[in-house]
Amino acid sequence: MNIEQIKQPFLKKFPGDFSNNPTQRGTPKVLFATIEPAGFDQPQRIAFNEALAEEIGLGKFEEKDLNFLVGSHLPDNIQTYATAYAGHQFGNWAGQLGDGRAILAGEITNAAGKKTEIQWKGAGATPYSRRADGRAVLRSSVREYLMSEAMHHLGIPTTRALSLAFTGEDVLRDIMYNGNPQYEKGAVVIRTAESFLRFGHFELMFAQGEHTLLQDLLDFTIENYFPEIVSSDQQKYKDFFENICIRTADLMVEWFRVGFVHGVMNTDNMSILGLTIDYGPYSMLDEYNLNFTPNTTDLPGRRYAFGKQAQIAQWNLWKLANTLQPIINDEKFLENTLNNFGVYFWETHDKMLCKKFGFDELKEEDEVFFNNWQSLMQDLALDHTLFFNQLEKTTPETDLQEHFSPVAYSALNEEKLSRLKDFMENYRSRLNSNAISKAESVELMKKTNPKFILRNYLLYQCIEEISAGKTALLMKLTQALENPYQELFPEFSVKRPSSYDDTAGCSTLSCSS
Repeated sequence: MNIEQIKQPFLKKFPGDFSNNPTQRGTPKVLFATIEPAGFDQPQRIAFNEALAEEIGLGKFEEKDLNFLVGSHLPDNIQTYATAYAGHQFGNWAGQLGDGRAILAGEITNAAGKKTEIQWKGAGATPYSRRADGRAVLRSSVREYLMSEAMHHLGIPTTRALSLAFTGEDVLRDIMYNGNPQYEKGAVVIRTAESFLRFGHFELMFAQGEHTLLQDLLDFTIENYFPEIVSSDQQKYKDFFENICIRTADLMVEWFRVGFVHGVMNTDNMSILGLTIDYGPYSMLDEYNLNFTPNTTDLPGRRYAFGKQAQIAQWNLWKLANTLQPIINDEKFLENTLNNFGVYFWETHDKMLCKKFGFDELKEEDEVFFNNWQSLMQDLALDHTLFFNQLEKTTPETDLQEHFSPVAYSALNEEKLSRLKDFMENYRSRLNSNAISKAESVELMKKTNPKFILRNYLLYQCIEEISAGKTALLMKLTQALENPYQELFPEFSVKRPSSYDDTAGCSTLSCSS
């Protein structure tokens, strides 16, 4: 690979701590601390994303590059570092945080001039590890590697995964935080993004009263990642905030479209570019449930439940607005922009639902239809993805009980079947108001509704196989997630088997997952 082309312009632009001291501590008035990865002497490649490597300018993997996959024996051109940020976690101010399990190699520029940051996750402790070891285990690394790529191929803005490798060491983890730690295989995933800047980077500078540095970071972000912003002075900062509000709203709509639940939407886990970032205790929806959260830490209040994600995104943007207030200096503008977030989100959300149902445009009466659909989905415990796959195939002659029973997590008794029949009559009536043909409507649905989603039980099976030295399922899942709007493997297009209903690391996850 073209490792020698990786550079670190961020280190030259901003103040940092260059001590390479791994002691976990506060680092005030700086945006990063240089730090060396732990170094692992027995790395083993599990997977490598050849297409992504070529796309970002790294080129082809060679065996001599194996050490790079875990951050060991790096060339002199790579000065590694971790960034400092802050955040609100579960609604509470957490103070300084930072890259606790992530170490940056820097950025590379491809032939088209596009820059991409490269980052190891699990390569060792940093000053921001907060009493942890900075390592990652196989299960969390597999989950990040596969799901970030699955989201990309679904067409959703996301960080991406370049490689997955064993470190050759075991790591002690308490998977459910219940006092039963066990040794697990250590691993490192390399992830990439145009930038890993988060809301929390800006929050930290504001909290420390470093308003000049905050403005410098804003200018850097706009100049490098928002070429569409051509205004100057105060207006460019206003345009920036409006832009990130729209990007974030669009991202939430996309999560709703495919049934993705992030699980831990703290402000430090919010990308300033509107990317899906930090794949921890996430889940795709099986049965439709607006109150579903996969994160055991979130269970008491369900703050980050599926149906609350847009609301939380807006709350996080309020915190970002407070942070940017000294620079923008226009409270009325910030308030109006944040209020407009909800209006924009719901309009975009409902237009998205129209496409899922095959409607050519949004009509006033559709709000009632969508509300009825949500109630139906929850009360009948229907699978979010499979419901729409089945809906595509319905005709007036379809036996609804036979057709939808395989995608329901509870039996369709007479009462439930009656509700389903009423809904289908309303649906067919609504379809008749389309200006497009039935065939065009179905094509619209096929482009919007995935045939394959990366369910937690499949990830669980994959992790178990890799732990046993097998990669067949990993390869198969990779092929499926690269073609999510096709049914390449019918065995994946089924509801979650009941045997996984109460499996730790599958139906329930922790932040260590």
